[in-house]
Amino acid sequence: MMTRRDTLLGAAVATLVLSAPAVSFAADEVSKLPRQSVELVAPPFVHAHQQATKDGPKVIEFKLVVQEKEMVIDEDGTKFQAMTFNGSMPGPLMVVHQGDYVELTLVNPANNTMPHNIDFHAATGALGGGALTLINPGEQVVLRFKADRTGVFVYHCAPGGAMIPWHVVSGMNGAIMVLPRDGLKDGAGKPLHYDRIYYIGEQDLYVPQDEKGKYKTYGSPAEAYVDTREVMRKLTPTHVVFNGKVGALTGKDAMTAKVGETVLIVHSQANRDTRPHLIGGHGDYVWETGKFSNAPETNLETWFIRGGSAGAALYTFKQPGVYAYLNHNLIEGVELGATAHFKVEGKWNDDLMTQVKAPAPIPSN
Repeated sequence: MMTRRDTLLGAAVATLVLSAPAVSFAADEVSKLPRQSVELVAPPFVHAHQQATKDGPKVIEFKLVVQEKEMVIDEDGTKFQAMTFNGSMPGPLMVVHQGDYVELTLVNPANNTMPHNIDFHAATGALGGGALTLINPGEQVVLRFKADRTGVFVYHCAPGGAMIPWHVVSGMNGAIMVLPRDGLKDGAGKPLHYDRIYYIGEQDLYVPQDEKGKYKTYGSPAEAYVDTREVMRKLTPTHVVFNGKVGALTGKDAMTAKVGETVLIVHSQANRDTRPHLIGGHGDYVWETGKFSNAPETNLETWFIRGGSAGAALYTFKQPGVYAYLNHNLIEGVELGATAHFKVEGKWNDDLMTQVKAPAPIPSN
């Protein structure tokens, strides 16, 4: 008897198998390069890395393990059957330098229910690696590509057909940052530096509801597929969130900084357009399209990240307090969940802002 899982497996494999090129090996000189193994960390944090380097190219080793898991996505306890890289929505941010080789081990544990792969928007050829990395549960694969252009780029699962948008909006996306070997620069070639870096992955979620409007629950992603696809096709998300759930980056989980510190904010949206805005701050330098070979725009109030891409913004905090960072489609930011907070410590500067008079009754004359 053909199960739904068998159908999903067959659809994905049939889509990609004809487009997969024969495997070939890189030139012998790659094998002579030094290798560096990187331990990835969950967003919004980013693994340790050099902002600029005088070292030559390396082979940078990463590992992503696909986890199909139930996640709670809002304060009401709504349960969502997620598909993830390393268990987080989004997957971890990877950082390398231009000219390095990214060598990724992708693992699909045997307890998962469907095939997965990875498409790197930073890579060249074979569907961004998707045609070379499609693996069934119980398999793993190793992909290597050269990071030949700088910027921040999305990666996501792309197993074929209707599976592509479903896997993406179920959490299987992340980003990779390819830094220039001499670091970031402003439009005049002056070096730019950041004291902290945070990665925010914006996710549109489509959770089926019953006839009473209550969110439905499922035993696995595969069981949720048919109903979820019906919701997806209406193009109206039930939630738009940062890093996996409503409030994931607020309260005790708010991002932190100090007055005078410069923060690099990497923001990705693998499926829909978004408009990041820092209330009370600005984008001092913004790579709106995420490509460091282009001069950054300056002093932006709100910037635009097109669906299927990532951008980066650099800001030096000047005042203490809690800053809201949100999607400035305010309905999505406030009503659907796409809001984060920065908690900034330091001394207040009255010259930048002060309350001249406190609220009081309107004078009678």
